[in-house]
Amino acid sequence: MNFLVFALIAGGVGLALTHYMVDTGSPLTTRHIGPWSIWTAAGRDDADPYTRAHFIRIGALPLSSRIARIYQARSDANSQQLRSNCDYAIEGVGPDAQWWNLAVYTDKGMLIANPANRHSFTSSTIMRKPDNSYRIILAREARAGNWLPTVRANKLMLVLRVQQPHYGTQPGRSALEAKELPTISKLTCR
Repeated sequence: MNFLVFALIAGGVGLALTHYMVDTGSPLTTRHIGPWSIWTAAGRDDADPYTRAHFIRIGALPLSSRIARIYQARSDANSQQLRSNCDYAIEGVGPDAQWWNLAVYTDKGMLIANPANRHSFTSSTIMRKPDNSYRIILAREARAGNWLPTVRANKLMLVLRVQQPHYGTQPGRSALEAKELPTISKLTCR
C-alpha cells in the first residue's frame, strides 16, 4: 500500500514539474530580460524536449534564431501577473529588425475573442509618436490610439515576434537587450 501511495505522489510531482518546464522553462532552457523571456534553443536542431514541447503547446513554429525570435511576457515591470481586469501601457521604439509583431493572448496562448477583432500591432501598422516611439494600451474598453482589447480573458500573455533581427549579424549576440524590449507598466485595476 505504501508503495502505491509513493508511486502516485511521485507521478503527480513528475507531471507537475513537466508541466512547469513546458510552460515556464528553467534557467537551462530560457533567458529572462526583465518581464520578457525567450527560449534559448528555439528553432535549433538540438533543442531540448521541453523547448520543443513548449512551442507545440502554444502552436508556434520556431524559426532559426537568425531569422526570428519569440519573446513572451506574463508579468509587468513589477513582476505581477498580467490580468485582464487591469489596464497596461506597453511602450518602446521597437526592436532593430526587419519586422516585428506584438500580440496579446490568454495565458494559455489563445487569441482573445473580441468585437473589434483586434489582436496585435506590427512594426508597419502601429501609430508612432514624433520621436518614433509607440504606446499600446491593453484594456477591456476601447481607447484612442494603439489599443488591444483584453475583454475578460483573466490571465494574459504578451508575445513579441521579431523577424530578421539585425543583431543576427553581430558575433556572440543571440537576443535583444533590455533597452530594445518594450516596457510593461500597470496603469489601473478594477
